[in-house]
Parts: sequence; structure tokens; C-alpha cells
Amino acid sequence: MITPQTLVARHHILNTLAVHSRGVDRADAALLGSAYHPDATVDYGFFAGDAATLVAILAGAQKTTPPTLHRTSSCWIKVAGDHAVSESYVMAYAEEPDLQRLVLGRYLDRHECRDGQWRLSHRTYVIEGNMNRPTTVVRDDPPLAPDHYVPQGAKGAADPGRALLAFYAAQVAAAISTKSAPTGASAMTQPAPSGLDAALARAEIHDLCMAYGRGVDRADEALLRSIFTDDATVITGVINGSGAEFARQICTFVTSELDLCFHSVANEWVEVNGDEAVGEHYALAHMVKDGFDVMTGGRYLDRYVRRDGKWLIQARAFVTDWNTSHPSTLERSGFYEALSIWGSFGKTDPVYAHWASLEA
Repeated sequence: MITPQTLVARHHILNTLAVHSRGVDRADAALLGSAYHPDATVDYGFFAGDAATLVAILAGAQKTTPPTLHRTSSCWIKVAGDHAVSESYVMAYAEEPDLQRLVLGRYLDRHECRDGQWRLSHRTYVIEGNMNRPTTVVRDDPPLAPDHYVPQGAKGAADPGRALLAFYAAQVAAAISTKSAPTGASAMTQPAPSGLDAALARAEIHDLCMAYGRGVDRADEALLRSIFTDDATVITGVINGSGAEFARQICTFVTSELDLCFHSVANEWVEVNGDEAVGEHYALAHMVKDGFDVMTGGRYLDRYVRRDGKWLIQARAFVTDWNTSHPSTLERSGFYEALSIWGSFGKTDPVYAHWASLEA
């Protein structure tokens, strides 16, 4: 049975898993080390021993590489008091001058809560497979047009995601300091001593991110408008503007320029402070455009606010880390012919009838 204590523990454990990935991808030894207890151990095959040594190895190796992305998902967490175990699936993107690698594996983790802090006490890495292809990555510098600018991922302090998170954190601090009471103050909007409020906020924010993916992939303007504040800003490269402008223009782009669109979100990190929150989410977007399969890996850097008891996206910026482009191999016949239920743009997609069935 899932208890409030379990829900709170999961919230902190999921944040720790996300921090670990960010620490590796930003080559940040301090951030990566913060995911482990001081006496934690690891077994990665090539190294088995104390986590502090692995932290130094990974951070040092990452400093001079192109952007990487360790995408942790399918997290299954079992909590027993101040101890927990988890299994997570990870897709790790790595790049060399002429090669792009996608490494598939799993993290088998043990966690402990000490002095109120959930951190890793042991990690075992299990490799499952890999893909290795000649590089097709494209990074525009300068961007093709000023209004199509999208931040490009980098290591260390050069990464724009770090600046965005710092900027959002400063906005949150300023907003809190100017409020005499939280927006729509009530018992439900006060941070609970147990951390339950933050865990529940995380669940709502997760749904916002899922709605974003569906809204873009189904070209659902109304759904996209519903997840942004009236004064929201969005930077994605394809569309940069207000939340309302993004909702309208991205739907036009998807239906006029793409044959299909598929977004998957993982590695969700959310930090809640009353009615304010910031987050980072790793995204994988696959599109078929002009006869090419185009896949992009990157991160959403977000600021959220709770207004009248409802969480909304105040600002979202996409940082792109990698991409691939190959002549499309999409097939609808032969091997795939028996799979007759295809996704579509608009309300003809089967998800709408499926969602409505709960209300029938």
C-alpha cells in the first residue's frame, strides 16, 4: 500500500536519480557527488568500489566531451521505512567526432534516508544493449534565424540550462519575498511539514508535462493553452513566444510540416517551494519531416506557479543536446500491416475516446 510517507520518499528518490544524471551530463562532480551518501559504493563493471572515486572518474571524463544525456525512466521504487531499492531504465547518449552512441541499461539502486536526506547508498549498472552510428548531428551557430534561437547544451558552467535554473530560482525567491501570504492561501496551499505538499505538487506537475507531450503530438491547441499561465513564455526554437502563441503556432507547424510527432519525457526533477516550483525534464522527440526521421534529445527547463490551487507552467525553455537525421524508414505495410491502430493529429486519435471513457 502506498502511504503518504512512501509518496514523499518517492518524490525525493526520483529527484536524486535526476540529479545523478544531471551531474554526469554537466560534468559537475559536486552535483554528482550529492546524489550519494559519503560511504556509498558502486559497481559499474569497469569500476567497483567507493562512489567518490567513480564520481571523480565520470566528472573528469565528461569535461571535454560533447553534450551527453543520461535519460532515466521506468523507475520502480520500493520503500521500507528509511531504506528503499529501485530499478531504473537508462538511455545514455554519447558522442564522438564521427560517431553517435546510444547505450541501453539499468540502474539497480539502494537508497537510505539519513538526517532527512534520501541519497544513494549503492548503485549497480547493468548494460542491456547499444546502437552506434556515423554522426549526423547538426548544431547551428549562429541559429538559422534570430526568432528560431534555441539554447544549445554544454558542459559545466557553459550549459545554458544552469543559467535558466538559476534565473528561475531567483524569480521564485523574489516572488516569495514579495508575498505576505501564498496565492489563494488555504490549508491545501501551505507546505506540509511531512513534505506531502511537495510530493503532491510533483504529481500535478508531472501531469502538466504529460499534457504538453500529448498537446504537441496530437496538435491539440486547447490542451496546450490549458497548461500555461496567461503570462507564460516558451522557447523551443521552432516557436519562441507566449504560451498562447506557442499553442497556436506549434499546432500549425505539426499539422503542416510533419508526418508524425512523438515526444517522450523522463528524468523528472522538481523542486517545490510553496506555490512556486522549478523543474528539469529530459525529452526525446521523434519526427518524420520531408522524408527524414529526425530525433532530438534535450531538456525542458521550467518554472511553475500554483494559482487558485492549480499548478501551471509559467516559463518553459528547451535546451537541445543532440539530434540525428536519416532518410525515413517508416513503414505501414508488410511487417506493420496488422498493427492497424495508428496515432493521428487531432481528436480522431484514439486517446480522446479512451480518456472520455472514464466519464461515460
